[in-house]
Amino acid sequence: PIPHRVNHADVVIVGGGVIGASVAHHLAASGVHDVLILDRAPASGEGSTGRATGGFRAQYGTAINVRLSLLARTKLLAFKDEIGADPGYHQAGYLWLADDARQQAILEEGLALQRAEGLTEARVVGHDDIAKLNPAISLDGIHGGVFCPTDGFIRPLQILEGYLGAVRRQGGKVVWNRTVTGFTKDQSGRITAVVTDRETIGCGAVVNAAGAWARAVAAMAGISLGVEPLRRQVAATVPCGTLPAGMPMTIFAGDGHHLRVRDGRVLLLWPTPGTPGAPFDTRVDDDWVADVREKTARRVPVLRDVPIDLAASWAGLYEMSPDKHAVLGPAPNCPNLYLINGSSGHGVMHAPALGQLLAEIICDGKARTLDVSALSPTRFAEGRLNHVSELL
Repeated sequence: PIPHRVNHADVVIVGGGVIGASVAHHLAASGVHDVLILDRAPASGEGSTGRATGGFRAQYGTAINVRLSLLARTKLLAFKDEIGADPGYHQAGYLWLADDARQQAILEEGLALQRAEGLTEARVVGHDDIAKLNPAISLDGIHGGVFCPTDGFIRPLQILEGYLGAVRRQGGKVVWNRTVTGFTKDQSGRITAVVTDRETIGCGAVVNAAGAWARAVAAMAGISLGVEPLRRQVAATVPCGTLPAGMPMTIFAGDGHHLRVRDGRVLLLWPTPGTPGAPFDTRVDDDWVADVREKTARRVPVLRDVPIDLAASWAGLYEMSPDKHAVLGPAPNCPNLYLINGSSGHGVMHAPALGQLLAEIICDGKARTLDVSALSPTRFAEGRLNHVSELL
C-alpha cells in the first residue's frame, strides 16, 4: 500500500492525456484517491490525444494487442455507466484491402490469430463484399480483404474529459501549466518527490504517462526508455456529403493509406516513414498533401474533385517503441516509477485497458485481468521483442 502523507500525493501522474487520465481514474476506483495529474499544457486535449483521429480496432497481428482491444472494447461499452460520459464508440467496422495474394495471406494469418483470441466476427471479404461495404472504392488492383464489423470509431476528447471528470469526483486533482523538471530519490533509488517549475511534491509513486515526451521524463529519473516521437499527418477535406458518415475505416494494407468520415469531412491519412524524434509541429506538409490526394483520387474516384481544407488539417505525434507495442510496468532500477508508454499509435484506443492494468500493477503488484508480460519494460534488454506484423 502507498501511504498517504499530508502535502504529498500517493501517486503523481506525469501527463494529462487520455492514458494518464485513465490511470488516475482506475487508481481512484481502486481506492487510491490521493492522485495528482500534472501536465505542462494550459488545458486538456492540447497534446497527442487532441490530434488523434479516433479509430478503434481489434484487428491486430499479435495476441497481446488483440487482448488489449477486446478489454478496451468491453470497457467502452460500459463507459457511460462507469464514467457517466459518452465515448462515441460507433461500430462502423474496419475494412482492410489487399493489393495481391501475399498481402491477403498476411491479413488472413492475422485473422486466424484474432479468431483464436475471441474476435470471431472478423471475416474474409471479396470484391462483392467490398463493393457493398464501401461502394466508393475502386476495385482496380484490389485482390481482396478482411473486415471486422465491431471495429470502428471513438471520440478521444470525450473519453479524456470523461476520465478527468471521474478523477475529480473521486478526489483526485488535475493541475495544468506544470512542467516536471526532475525527481528526488532516496538511497534505495525510489522517487520521493517530483520537482516542477513551481514546487516540489512528495509522493509515494510516479507514473510516466507523458506520451511523446516520455523519454525525457524517464531520463530525469535516470531511466533509459527506448521510445521516440514520430510525426503523423491528417488531411481533412472541406465539409461534404460525398461519403456516408457510417462508412467503415478503409485501409489499403500495402502502404497504410486510409480514410474515414468524421464531422462531415473525409480524413485522409498515409503514414510516411517520418523522422524519429520529430518535434510537435501540427502543420501538414504541402508535398505530403499532394501525394495523399493523388492516392485518394485513384483509389476513391468520387473524392477526386473534393478540395482539402488545409486549415482543418493537422499533424500529431505517435510515441513509438522498438517493437511497436506498449511498455507497461515498473521501471527497471526504480521500483516506484511506473511506465505506460510506447503505444505506437494505439494509445487512445487502448487507454481504457492500459489504465486499468497499470492500476492493478500499482495496487496489487501485478496485472490481474490480463497477462501483460509481453509489455514488460525489461523485454528489450532481455531480447523478448514482440513480433511486428508487416501489415497489421
